[in-house]
Amino acid sequence: MRMNGGNRGETRSSALWGTGNRGGESRSNALWGKGGRGALTALAALLAISVPLAASSPGKGKNSLDLEHSYLAPVLVQQAKSNPNTMVSVIVQTDKTFDPGQRKFIQFLKKSDLTPSRQLDLVDGVAMTIPAKWLKKLQDLKGLTITPDAPVHVSGYSSKQLWPYEVGLANTWSGWNALAPASVPTIAVVDSGIQANRADFGDRVLAQVNFSTLPDNSAGDGRGHGTFVAGIAAGGADGYTGGTPQAKLVSLDVMDDHGVARTSDVIAACQWILANKDKYNIRIANFSLHSATASNFIRDPLDRAVEKLWFNNVFVVAAAGNYGTADGPSGVPFAPGNDPFVMTVGAIDIGGTKSRYDDTPAPWSAWGHTLDGFAKPEVAAPGRYMVGPVPGNSSLVAERPDKVAAPGYIQLSGTSFSAPVVAAAAAQILARHPNLTPDQVKGALMASAKPVPNAPVGSVGVGEIQMNLRAFTAYPPNPNKALDKYLVNDVLAGGKTFNSISWYDAAKSSVSWDSVSWDSVSWADVSWNDVSWADVSWSDVSWADVSWADVSWADVSWNDTSYEDAAEGDTSGDPNGYELTPEQAEAVMADPDIAPPEDTLPAAVASALGDTNSTSSSTDGTIPGP
Repeated sequence: MRMNGGNRGETRSSALWGTGNRGGESRSNALWGKGGRGALTALAALLAISVPLAASSPGKGKNSLDLEHSYLAPVLVQQAKSNPNTMVSVIVQTDKTFDPGQRKFIQFLKKSDLTPSRQLDLVDGVAMTIPAKWLKKLQDLKGLTITPDAPVHVSGYSSKQLWPYEVGLANTWSGWNALAPASVPTIAVVDSGIQANRADFGDRVLAQVNFSTLPDNSAGDGRGHGTFVAGIAAGGADGYTGGTPQAKLVSLDVMDDHGVARTSDVIAACQWILANKDKYNIRIANFSLHSATASNFIRDPLDRAVEKLWFNNVFVVAAAGNYGTADGPSGVPFAPGNDPFVMTVGAIDIGGTKSRYDDTPAPWSAWGHTLDGFAKPEVAAPGRYMVGPVPGNSSLVAERPDKVAAPGYIQLSGTSFSAPVVAAAAAQILARHPNLTPDQVKGALMASAKPVPNAPVGSVGVGEIQMNLRAFTAYPPNPNKALDKYLVNDVLAGGKTFNSISWYDAAKSSVSWDSVSWDSVSWADVSWNDVSWADVSWSDVSWADVSWADVSWADVSWNDTSYEDAAEGDTSGDPNGYELTPEQAEAVMADPDIAPPEDTLPAAVASALGDTNSTSSSTDGTIPGP
């Protein structure tokens, strides 16, 4: 391999490649030799007859060495299972037990069109890109170490805030459990736009489309709300890392510089997502906004639009809204958060500690039943005193200069920022289990939620999201099971639609029509079962108050107005929000369900944490948008 600053004619060898001639450079060995490159089909045939291998040797513990097989990083094992036909970039190293006489590996390389992209003599290895389904064949050999050729970040992923660690999202940022970027789906952010040319997002904003028909809408993100939402979901800047920094994004601008959108523009964005979901691998759509007019979900056009996404395999996350009060349930009558299919998210105030015993519903977070009797939200996530990216010239910065935490970052509160936390969680679930339906993703998030002891029943749904093992189950329960039986295939409508008339008749005649959703044994051992979600998930509301004639079509027309869900009147004394302190980091690291690799902690916190371990061993007002 040619090296800058070295002799151009220099040749080098390794146990893996040796020396020889290939493509004008001197490089071959017992493995590659001087042979030509055969057809890819020949490689497939060789792999098909090679000895199958088990993912791990029986009887060995998690940290035991398996000397009979090569090491395959767990994230690659998962990739081979979940996305066997995708191409993965890997680094293959040899160790002292490697035998160049292993003919299968020689043939694997000699007969393949998949030539290495780079020889890595320093570590006695090579970098190459291969189909994920062939990884296990390599693992059957002896003396190799196969790891992802993962992106290297200058400062790594870390956050100064507590929330990504408390809910367990930081667990997949690095180390053996890190998500392979190619496996992570794209999140569509339907908002005010995204300032894409900043370190938080790198090259991960795949598309930017403007749908706003309001006159006061600057190019990019004049409001700042969409950039903040995107940062919470998928920001990657050191110290300000969001929930899933490996996720890609598409920016669909529907809001003007005051945080207002026409509902017709939001629906147009939904239509674009449906048309482009396969092109950009969009599996999640985030709506941190709500309509200004109360409605029934069976008639509201925005509800119908997000249902189209849901029925076409796009997981929809909607903010509950910031019109709640501390006096009791506010109800959730506004689209799209009032739709029973989608995942509606309320806001938790995490109290500045990892402990769930000081967690409370944010006082402005909306909750209660929709006009059709469905309990909302289903879950809650951190949403108070959040710090995220914002354009310096945005209207949010102009309105709240006292909340600027650092140049380009601001502290805000709202269910707007709880929703992208859940969008990030959904991205992690789908990265591991891409075949899950939106119903199942919703079930996984509900089944893994942790109770909030100090929350009134229903105010935070089944609890605060928690990315534990239950969140990554391959067979989650379906909380929409009772609704799914009213889905019909409508060729004229272009796919599945909801038979609202049949549902209405069933719900009117039986108050227990939805019991099938909660009778499954899959729900039996979840921690919130003692709250009896079945008792609150649907209420026999007064049908006279929600009859079809009660809401006129004019009230939910496409020219209706939608508002962002940022609680602009919520204030705290510290613009840095709930920071990750060494004490709270120690509590997080002590919890095996959510403990992340230590390199995700900010350097100062990690250093202080080491000192701590060494020592130990001897009501705010709220003004809902706009």
